[in-house]
Amino acid sequence: MQQTLEQSLQHGEALLPLMADVPALLHEYRMAGKRILFEGAQGALLDIDHGTYPFVTSSNTTAGGTATGSGFGPLYLDYVLGITKAYTTRVGSGPFPTELFDEVGAHLARRGHEFGATTGRPRRCGWFDAVSLREVVRINSVSGLCITKLDVLDGLETINMCVGYEDSSGHIVGTPRDSADFESLVPIYETVAGWEGSTIGITAWDQLPLNARRYIERIAEVVGVGVDIVSTGPDRTETIILRDPFGRA
Repeated sequence: MQQTLEQSLQHGEALLPLMADVPALLHEYRMAGKRILFEGAQGALLDIDHGTYPFVTSSNTTAGGTATGSGFGPLYLDYVLGITKAYTTRVGSGPFPTELFDEVGAHLARRGHEFGATTGRPRRCGWFDAVSLREVVRINSVSGLCITKLDVLDGLETINMCVGYEDSSGHIVGTPRDSADFESLVPIYETVAGWEGSTIGITAWDQLPLNARRYIERIAEVVGVGVDIVSTGPDRTETIILRDPFGRA
């Protein structure tokens, strides 16, 4: 017990200089006109209130959690960037209407290096789900989208995008609210043409293959919010900025 106490005191000495009145500090920066960036962890549909319960985490992972956790009021947030892959993944259990169990799904996992960042578990992979993303846009008041891992779709002849759900009787259904609502859902797919060649490392919109641009534009159209950033590789320089979140030219 004494050893644990001594170790804890040592940790305390290292942490003490990092302590601050966080709300006061944030508002000091705000009043000084500083740029403040909040980064969320985990997907929006893991949110304890708005996620696919019970397959959720223990906290609020939506943009509203920023104000709750930091004391930085929601009206002070002037831009919310929604980050999503060009396809869909999920770690562990839970509903996944567009999940693929074929070679395409294996291809996405292999090319995308889809393993859980914390657990190392293989991620389940599937087609892009515009229905889920529309709900995420609403509950987060997303200002613009960042589409990542576009390069993982390189070389696919055709690409499917889920644009709606229907039940087992073929009736169109709205946005599910919890995991039980997903049980009998069938995704409604829209098929678009893929593209040849590589998009890896491209940093200019007009250098993307035409069908890659059309795919991104269709995502924006179906989801109802613009795409501001496109990521074409794992390095931060492998990025296309269509609209800067900080409003810089």
